[in-house]
Amino acid sequence: MRQTTLSVALEVKPESYDHLSGLLDGLRDRRSRDPSGGKGPFADFLNLVPALHFLSLSVFPGFDYDPLFVIEANFDGRPGPFWNQLESAIGPDLRTMLRCCKRPLDNDGPLFDSITALDARAPIAPYLEARTLTPSVYHHGNRGMPRDRILAEGKLFLASRDELVSANVDGPNPYRRLSPVEIHARLRAALVPAFPWLEQPAPQRITLLENIGDWLRLIAFVLGTVLVLTIPGLILSLALPWERYLILLGVSFVIFALLLKKIGVALPGTAIQTSFSFLKLFVRLALPLVLFLLLYVLVAAAVLVPLALLLAGQSLDAAWYGMLVWLGWGLLSLPVMLAGLILWLRTLERGDSAQDAPPVDPRMLREMARREDWIPQNHMGSVVLIKPGMLRAIIIRVGHFGLGLLLRIIARQGYLGSMRTIHFAHWARVNNGSRLMFFSNFDQAWESYLDDFIEKAHAGLTLAWSCGVGFPPTRFLVKDGASHGRQFKEWARHSMTVSRFWYSAYKDLTADQIERNFRIAIGLRKRTLTPKEAAAWILDL
Repeated sequence: MRQTTLSVALEVKPESYDHLSGLLDGLRDRRSRDPSGGKGPFADFLNLVPALHFLSLSVFPGFDYDPLFVIEANFDGRPGPFWNQLESAIGPDLRTMLRCCKRPLDNDGPLFDSITALDARAPIAPYLEARTLTPSVYHHGNRGMPRDRILAEGKLFLASRDELVSANVDGPNPYRRLSPVEIHARLRAALVPAFPWLEQPAPQRITLLENIGDWLRLIAFVLGTVLVLTIPGLILSLALPWERYLILLGVSFVIFALLLKKIGVALPGTAIQTSFSFLKLFVRLALPLVLFLLLYVLVAAAVLVPLALLLAGQSLDAAWYGMLVWLGWGLLSLPVMLAGLILWLRTLERGDSAQDAPPVDPRMLREMARREDWIPQNHMGSVVLIKPGMLRAIIIRVGHFGLGLLLRIIARQGYLGSMRTIHFAHWARVNNGSRLMFFSNFDQAWESYLDDFIEKAHAGLTLAWSCGVGFPPTRFLVKDGASHGRQFKEWARHSMTVSRFWYSAYKDLTADQIERNFRIAIGLRKRTLTPKEAAAWILDL
């Protein structure tokens, strides 16, 4: 089943900030203390919002803007049913909270009035759906695992542990004398009566159609980006004789390269040693790059030839040949265009200011720390200002879109690279793209979570956050930046707020444990395993 991540960001009346914070604290205090969620007032979340994985309600204090009330949700299925379920669970609380928010000045104003008026009874779900933000980048750990399946396989794991430990308590444990294949057979026979779904084939986590769609979207994005970057060259090739065109490209490239060599080095005190090299990456990808460019020429020609036939009235052969030649001239301009953009970016990066010691409100820091590390999971919410300028606006939109498509390809096995701690994470732009919001539901302590990012995913993190005001110095979008560990952590803390209300449907399960439970369940669904399969499967027990 498709998983959905979304958020709703609403401006708060400044005088209502403390009142809204109190309402969120009150809602949190009514949570069940039972980690299983089986008792107490909030146990109904498991039943009334059956699709929900994680939910947070936060209010960010305003320094440059008015305070911001954010509803962040991760759930299975479509948004419409989810909002209705959430309203049935905490509708009166949400209506009271919405009364602390500012009336929107756009077309949603009358809708806001209808749900916040005195004694209003109009459903609030349509308003929340209308104000929903689509993430600019998101990552789903344990992708393709609906909440019910996660809970069911968690119970299966506990039952299997109980069976392995308690079999023949008064005598020798029979499992100790069995081979892996025999352990699988005996354990399966013991568990099937309580878990009859083990007799059914496992639902696919990522369907073939979804897989094809992920690849097609990524390929279309890259092909479209190349076409856009070559448009100046395509226009120039029509206006200039080919000799002058080549001379102009060559001279421009040499000038850009020389300037880049001069300003490409890190500014004093900002470089972080790394094994990453653009040159090594280019050499490693040279052959796939050539094949991709050939694919680009063929696909772009196939798309543009009908237009050429319509406008020029040429024969099909002549249109094909002319289009291939024209696109080839355009490709020659691609290195020049890239060098020019990189030079522009590097010039901006050298002039950026970074915050060495961002201030953190001690009272808020204590509140954040007090609410962390109660269970294996934690939550983080952050809002930062985005650097101004046309190039930054393009980079953050195109970069986030491309990064999101890439994550759908490379993060399919429950993990983000070697990071095994993220359940859900996403970025979204708010206030007409002037601020960048980040939310994450993760395992372990906040410090170790950030350390994980710094050590294993600093390039992607720098790409996603480098347009944030005050972010540590970067080079070429992906170098340095988040690798400045202490500075990055202080910057991240400065941008965070207290997670006043936070709900997790499976509080004791880490992202890694969910994958372990999945592998155990997959093995038990099979009637028999080969000795090799059983030897690998038994390692997860």
